[in-house]
Amino acid sequence: MANNDPGQGFLVTEKLVKRFDEALAVDDVSLSIGRGEIFALLGSSGCGKSTLLRMLAGFEKPTSGRVLLGGQDVAQFPPYDRPMNMMFQSYALFPHLDIWENVAFGLKREGLPKAEIRQRVGEMLDLVQLGPFAKRKPHQLSGGQQQRVALARSLAKRPKLLLLDEPLGALDKKLREQTQFELVNIIETVEVTCVMVTHDQEEAMTMANRIAIMSKGRVLQVGSPEEVYEHPANRFVADFIGNVNLFEGRMSVDEADRCAATTGIGEIHIGHGVSGTLNMRMAVAVRPEKMQIGKSRPALDKNVFTGKVKEIAYFGSYNTYILAASDGTQVRITESNTSRHAHSNITWGDDVFFWWDDDAGVVLRD
Repeated sequence: MANNDPGQGFLVTEKLVKRFDEALAVDDVSLSIGRGEIFALLGSSGCGKSTLLRMLAGFEKPTSGRVLLGGQDVAQFPPYDRPMNMMFQSYALFPHLDIWENVAFGLKREGLPKAEIRQRVGEMLDLVQLGPFAKRKPHQLSGGQQQRVALARSLAKRPKLLLLDEPLGALDKKLREQTQFELVNIIETVEVTCVMVTHDQEEAMTMANRIAIMSKGRVLQVGSPEEVYEHPANRFVADFIGNVNLFEGRMSVDEADRCAATTGIGEIHIGHGVSGTLNMRMAVAVRPEKMQIGKSRPALDKNVFTGKVKEIAYFGSYNTYILAASDGTQVRITESNTSRHAHSNITWGDDVFFWWDDDAGVVLRD
């Protein structure tokens, strides 16, 4: 797990709380974000991530707690006195100004010399590869180009911290995926620290160095995309990030290097210990892509179960099978389509076996 000691970061929140009347929007959030890091706040609508971002920007005042940037407490500073810039989902470009004037707007407000403004705007437009479009109006650009103009305007003032609120939410899926990589490359080129809010798991996993999963105003887990996916801290994180199968049961084996759980589908073996107690309640989380399915029983002595195929969905690069296990539990399995002519002999209503390695499961106690 990445270091999340609030004393170590460039941007630090200490026990940050925000109440709206009786509603607790942000509940005791302490985060530490490193200089140059791209950090994502990920959660469903209403989880508090946007309120937290607005407190970082200065648009909301904390009920209690501190916001430290480079060691300085900025929690009570107004937005215009903070060395940071925020880019909104709507981009908020001025429709009557051309692209050059949009990027230059904040610099002119600061009263910078004309020569420096020309230099910075030119640098930013080159950075986002929009130099030839400088005299166009926003409506003459595509959604992806408008997004890059908004980014150039945000970076022109050379902020120490860049805040992104659903930065790609207005783009269609294909353009959003393409723009994710462009955005990361630009942010890394200027070496700015970035905090982004998103409800899109793929966006967070693709763009961020680390992710904070939020629910009901609290941070449930902080880690790299791989850490939160492969080692979720609790049921909520496991279920929120990607797809997962959760098998509820009780611990039947508890040893230093392995454990097992008695569940409705049978005894599940896990290739690591958890320092628990026998018969305690637990769940085993297994990702669909870590499971295998077949009509013949594999030559394995554990983690082999039976079910009946209820649904099959073709997604191009993979197939998804929905099974009813022996106890009625719904099980989701994905299988990659590695060959253009490959097809499975499994169809609706088939009785099948499904299985996985003992290192594929993760024990969850919360």
